Amino acid sequence: MLKTFLELSGFEVVTARNGIEALAYTAEHRPDLIVLDVLMPQLDGRETLRQLRRRDDWTPVILLTQVMGTPQRIMAIEEGADDYLNKPFDPQELVARIRAVLRRTQAGQQRLQTARYLRSRTLVLDRSARRVLVDGQEQPLTPKSVSLLEYFMTHPDEVISRAQLLDQVWGWESAIGDRAVDARIAELRKVLHDDSTDPQFIETVPGAGYRYIAPVERVP
Repeated sequence: MLKTFLELSGFEVVTARNGIEALAYTAEHRPDLIVLDVLMPQLDGRETLRQLRRRDDWTPVILLTQVMGTPQRIMAIEEGADDYLNKPFDPQELVARIRAVLRRTQAGQQRLQTARYLRSRTLVLDRSARRVLVDGQEQPLTPKSVSLLEYFMTHPDEVISRAQLLDQVWGWESAIGDRAVDARIAELRKVLHDDSTDPQFIETVPGAGYRYIAPVERVP
């Protein structure tokens, strides 16, 4: 059913029944992007992803999973996933994620998600140490604000809704709402000296959410 929906959305699709087939098909067909279900026979999605990255294959990967808490999500990104989507999901959401990942990636190159250091103008993010520097000075940020900034910087130029941020960054861990997102956005803007009326980093998209508009690059 998903193959048919993706084809109707304009994609050419090759399917595999398990991770072993997926690895063989990837080597043969060289796809622009891979959608991996975590729960697959013989070789699950996460191990398939690990094997792809170990052989230096940086084809973009979106993971589909039934249950994935925040630690598992972070681990998946560190292992090389470009995005993830919880089941059940709206197929239109998957199409939107596929197009967003394809826009921000170049075939065969390592992703922003795999870099330890990311630079954006005067800002440097050390993802492993969870440190944020602006003009060379470390900034005191709450852990959630660092995670929020990391998500923005690994998804530049994408409109991201508050609901998506709550899901991807907070993981719906507690009874929180949009104000929690807005408070962390305000915290980031303060340390970045970013004016919401003339933003250089985080843009508010009325009725839709936020977008990180500054250029982002890997730091060797």
